Amino acid sequence: MAAAVVAAPEVLRECGCKGIRTCLICERQRGGDPPWQHSPQSDHSSPLGPGGSLTANLHAATPTPPHLPHPPLASGPGSFTGPRGNDMERVEGRWGLTTQGRVKQDYGPKVNFRKQKLKTAGFQGLPSFSREIVRRMGLYPILEDFRPVEQCNLDYCPERGSAIDPHLDDTWLWGERLVSLNLLSPTVLSMSREAPGSLLLCLAPSGFPEALEGVMAPSRSVLCQEVEVAVPLPRRSLLVLTGAARHQWKHAIHRRHVEARRVCATFRELSAEFCPGGRQQELGQELLQISLSFQGRP
Repeated sequence: MAAAVVAAPEVLRECGCKGIRTCLICERQRGGDPPWQHSPQSDHSSPLGPGGSLTANLHAATPTPPHLPHPPLASGPGSFTGPRGNDMERVEGRWGLTTQGRVKQDYGPKVNFRKQKLKTAGFQGLPSFSREIVRRMGLYPILEDFRPVEQCNLDYCPERGSAIDPHLDDTWLWGERLVSLNLLSPTVLSMSREAPGSLLLCLAPSGFPEALEGVMAPSRSVLCQEVEVAVPLPRRSLLVLTGAARHQWKHAIHRRHVEARRVCATFRELSAEFCPGGRQQELGQELLQISLSFQGRP
């Protein structure tokens, strides 16, 4: 396979970090220790295995890996390519600064999430090169009615110390499904919960996960805050967060998991308030018409 064609962002002299969020650029400029610490590897860190099942590597002394009641999500194969192959990884246009060593392109309306206001002025839709990507998404049953109204491309680079803290995406404007296409290199999406209470970890017998059917496996309770689910994202894989994974589990990319340059294209749909029957359905229809014209500029 030929090398992927991706326009590298222009060299940035400064970072876009604010507050306690930092990257390698501003940490070197400030000198001394950064105002934060890497979160330690959780005692119960569980990678998501093939087919959506969970296996794990516990640092605690357990003879077999556990099975977690993981959040509902779907992961496409690591070969989300189009007829022209490399074109699925061509990201064109100018890039802007954002926090934690990332640069971005935003194709969406201008939004003030705190005041819950948005403007359509200047919004020209998704970029033309995403038309085929959106069409291919619709081939998956879980996305056959998915109509994105915003696309955000984020560029992660180990030389900048790129990362993103655990967070939940907005729910006033953005709807049920968050869809991300991982390009250029593999990484790991880390999912965590800050809810009180515990999760039940079941020790998986041999032949997992098939052997779990109809089998009462040994289990133990672990505090939610001590569990982190590690979701491998192969190059050219498609990830869908929905249900509890969308609303209850925070997602993050740790700096240690950015080992090579990657571009993440995240697509978001409208919330119920902007859909037919919603309070702002007319504005939602206008946004969709603009978005799916595929005439956008970052």
